[in-house]
Parts: sequence; structure tokens; C-alpha cells
Amino acid sequence: MTRLLVGTASWTDPTLLESGWYPDGVTTAEERLAYYASHFPLVEVDSTYYGPPAERTVEYWRDRTPDGFTFNIKAFSLLTHHPTRPEALYKDLRERVAANGKNLYLRSLDSAIVDEVWDRFLQALTPLENAGKLGAVLLQFPRWFSISRDHKRYILECKRRCEPVRICVEFRNRTWMSEENQAETLDFLASYAVPYVCVDMPQGYPCSIPPVVAVTADLAVVRFHGRSKKWTSRDIHERFGYLYSEAELREWVPRLRTLAEKADTTHVLMNNCYRDYAQTNAQQLIRLLRNESGEAARQ
Repeated sequence: MTRLLVGTASWTDPTLLESGWYPDGVTTAEERLAYYASHFPLVEVDSTYYGPPAERTVEYWRDRTPDGFTFNIKAFSLLTHHPTRPEALYKDLRERVAANGKNLYLRSLDSAIVDEVWDRFLQALTPLENAGKLGAVLLQFPRWFSISRDHKRYILECKRRCEPVRICVEFRNRTWMSEENQAETLDFLASYAVPYVCVDMPQGYPCSIPPVVAVTADLAVVRFHGRSKKWTSRDIHERFGYLYSEAELREWVPRLRTLAEKADTTHVLMNNCYRDYAQTNAQQLIRLLRNESGEAARQ
């Protein structure tokens, strides 16, 4: 039976904690995750982009959620060619890198260090994998990661390194999904069963990806980033602080149903993480999907 899971990209954002979404008395990390998991079957962990997680922290996530709950994990910035603060690197590896206070880039590091970062990052996720709670590792590539033979090879390298953990891929460079390259991109991903991440995001910017609905593997993933008119702002809450209207969410209901018909599992994640916007819209979307089909999206 097709599984369509809806969740959000955070349960600990400071503005969410201030919003009143969590009831009085739900104040600890354990209580918040348990409360979140009572409302949604899926969450994306974005903190792992800024620094790789400790295995003990991942054990807490496993233990504080019910059987069947699913975590998607955003890959550490270094592994997707983003600039990375030296202090985010593992301490013992940091001592082997001549950073001089500047950002680190994957291309400038010794291959042995890169291998070690990959190994430790994936090892930390083992508690979730063993518990059947690890959905996918999200590889969100930067705006300068354009379509090329080398970049395709790197995606396949990531797939190989992560196996048997599944990856999913999101692009922020429009060359991948331009009219002339879109079919090539989707065929490439489908040829290697790499899930494509469909997006709803502001349009008209150099990093804008059109809202293409496509299934390239047994898992389909959709991320909603909002439609803020301040997408280029340095203030992350101005960029993602967008509350979808019900009409805007309703536009996506038939698209999500199409994905769910073609994929074994579909993950839908609200990444408009400001106050309780993501949680509110996720609950609205669950209701709309339920009303549309007479069958409940998993909640």
C-alpha cells in the first residue's frame, strides 16, 4: 500500500517554540519530539547540515519516537560542496586542516579526511537505520552545482557511499531543470533509482527550480519552501517565513496524489519554518488530502 507521509523540516526552531504550538508543560527536548511525533509521522532534520550529529543524539531521536516514525536527514554542508565553518568539523579532523579561519570546501580537503567525514556522518545515523526509522539522506546541492558530467558522477559517488541508506537529491541550480535539460536530468536520476526532490519555491531567481512533479525511484519527495518575496534576504526567517493559503496547498493535492500513485512512498515536507507556519500548513495539507480521496494521509 502506498504510503504518503506529511511532516515538517523542524520541531525545534526557536520561533516555533515561541509560537505557542507546543502546549504548556511540553518544555523538554524529549517532550517536544514526542508531541511532534504524535501529530506527524515524518520529520526532516536540518541541523545536521550545520554540523554532523553525535550518535548519542541520534539514539535520543530513535528512542523518543514511536515505531514507524521516519526521519529524513539533511547531509552535512561539506558533503554537498557548500562552504563549511572549520569549527563544524570533527575536532580531531579540524586539527589536521589548515583552515586559517576560512570556510572549508570539499575540493580542498585531503581524500582521507573526506572519507572519514563520510564514514562518521553515516555511522552516527546507524541507530535510526537499525530501527527502521531512517527515510533518506537529503543532498541539497548549492546554486553553483550545475549540470555536468563531473557533478553527475559525484551524485553517484554519494549514492555509493550511503548505501544501503537511501539518498534523495535537490537542486538549486536551474540548469538541471531547464527546458533543454529537464528530461536528461530525470532520466539520469531514474536510471540509477535516485529520488528527485520536487520543490515549491519562489520563482524568478537564479536558484529557482520549477515545481516539476516527477518520480525517479520508489521514493518521491516534495519540499515546500514557501513563496516569500524576500527570497534573497540574509534573514532566514524572511526567506522562509511564508504561510501558504489553503488555495495554494489545494493546488498541490492532485500532484501529490500523482506522485503517490507512482512511488511506493511519498514524503511531503513543509520547510516554511517560521513560528508554527510549517506545522499549520502540514496539518492543513493532511486534511485536504484526506478530504480529496476519502483516505487519510498518514498523520
